[in-house]
Amino acid sequence: MAAKLKKGDKVIVLTGKDKGKQGEIASVDPTSGKGKVTGINMAIRHTKQSQASQGGRIPQEMAMSLSNLALVDPKDGGATRVGFRMEGDKKVRYAKKSGALIDG
Repeated sequence: MAAKLKKGDKVIVLTGKDKGKQGEIASVDPTSGKGKVTGINMAIRHTKQSQASQGGRIPQEMAMSLSNLALVDPKDGGATRVGFRMEGDKKVRYAKKSGALIDG
């Protein structure tokens, strides 16, 4: 199945404590259906000091379900769903709200 949301996409959060915030997808795990968004869903992780790192309370992005994210429409900036269509002989993603190409 083709990925509707990919690394580097600008998304908006639909539900949860960060509802309405926008960010860029840092990583996607298709098997679990989760992804990390930069600056969103932050949690404090307590790490032990080692020779490589200082340790302490480090804020870290936690993975969230891809169903809680929606792509930001390139034309009007709102949330949109993603569709697929053929442009010539190439399959491309497009925003269903405005019809604009996402990666053409």
